[in-house]
Amino acid sequence: MLWYKSWLETRWRFLIGLALLVLMACGTVFGYPAVQELMPMADQMETKGPLGQLIKEAIEVQRDYRGYVWFQWVRQNLTQTWTLFAILLGSGGLLAHASGGAPLFTLALPVSRQQVLWVRAVTGLAELAVLALVPYLIIPMLSPAIAQHYSLRDVAVHATCIFVAGSVFFSVALFLSTMFSDLWRPLLITCAVAGVLMLLERLPGEFYAIFGVMSGESYFRGSGVPWAGLLTSATVSAGILYGAATNFARQDF
Repeated sequence: MLWYKSWLETRWRFLIGLALLVLMACGTVFGYPAVQELMPMADQMETKGPLGQLIKEAIEVQRDYRGYVWFQWVRQNLTQTWTLFAILLGSGGLLAHASGGAPLFTLALPVSRQQVLWVRAVTGLAELAVLALVPYLIIPMLSPAIAQHYSLRDVAVHATCIFVAGSVFFSVALFLSTMFSDLWRPLLITCAVAGVLMLLERLPGEFYAIFGVMSGESYFRGSGVPWAGLLTSATVSAGILYGAATNFARQDF
């Protein structure tokens, strides 16, 4: 009952996200020939100053197919869109149903509130795992259509990085959903947190760069899987989910 209810509450957000990401993956693959045609023109561009340096780096990364997929798909489209749907899947919960004064049927079931919260969390995480992996598998499946090849190992590593590190945003949204009775405040606050973290990564200095971990940049550049970042993300996410379950159990309905 609880699993089915959690699925019903999130299914449209999940299915819309899956359809959108699959379409974006297809566009990424079939956009590669056009990008390669523009490369000679890009080489003639003047790249002075900080902005020019960023443009030059982006051009250099995309000179081969693997670099193009990482830059266009992993670093941008998949990471950013997946993060948005992670926040959407985590936002809104049982408190939203209580705000209208309707009886909380779920809380009347012979299960604890922590069970209710953990079922919702596991359902959302399972959906996010599918969103990280299934659209990504489109890349190696369609690559032969443009005479290219993409490694399944890269798919596995990058999908894992996105899921593990990005689960922090889902956890934050779910935690906030145990505090607010509407969808929008958890959604907007978590989006603001994500925006701040993204801006901080552009500043000089060493700190926990969650989007860098999500994109698996160190793995792409040959420095190995970002195990420390993944462990940190998993620990933070688990702690936030535990806090969400505890906070939900203490709510006075």
